[in-house]
Amino acid sequence: MLRAYAAGIFPMAESADDPSLFWVEPEIRGVIPLDRFHLPARLARTVRADRFEIRIDSTFEQVIGACAESKPDRPETWINDRIRGIFSDLFHLGHAHTVECWRNDRLVGGLYGLALGSAFFGESMFHRETDASKVALVHLVARLRRGGFGLLDAQFQTSHLSQFGTLEVPREAYRILLERAVAGTGDWSPWPAGHVVTGLDVLAELADA
Repeated sequence: MLRAYAAGIFPMAESADDPSLFWVEPEIRGVIPLDRFHLPARLARTVRADRFEIRIDSTFEQVIGACAESKPDRPETWINDRIRGIFSDLFHLGHAHTVECWRNDRLVGGLYGLALGSAFFGESMFHRETDASKVALVHLVARLRRGGFGLLDAQFQTSHLSQFGTLEVPREAYRILLERAVAGTGDWSPWPAGHVVTGLDVLAELADA
């Protein structure tokens, strides 16, 4: 799986009930530029207010399970049991990570992805409260910037991601970015041990962009 990501391909399933996988290598890749991330003003106020408690890597199974849930606007999911098992193993190996939004000790949003060198591959996100997945993404970008990551791969451009300045990159150009990033080194835990990362920390990191 790590070799596949390093080569620019990633797995999907037709549905949650389909036990098989197929490999995807888009002709046009969605990439969120870490040095030119666009943070909408309203969302910046939400981040600053620390509406959610942010936890990192505390409950991978809950996060990927929530990402795999069907929704009215998305009745089918590409995350099947095989993908969940593989990414659970990758989490225990230190390659898969989560950014989680909690309120009143309840998981209300978050995302998960894969880190390889200084590349981070965003896999999926979810929200159960307004803006929770967006706040998780903002915290992710600040963490990657501070940790020296060079690539945040969003896989595909979407209307949801376009507000953050997502770029559409042709396959050959993406491969150049990918090769450079995989050869680099990113620090997933760039803040001092025990430091609680606040919204002000995040906004300060993004202000340096």
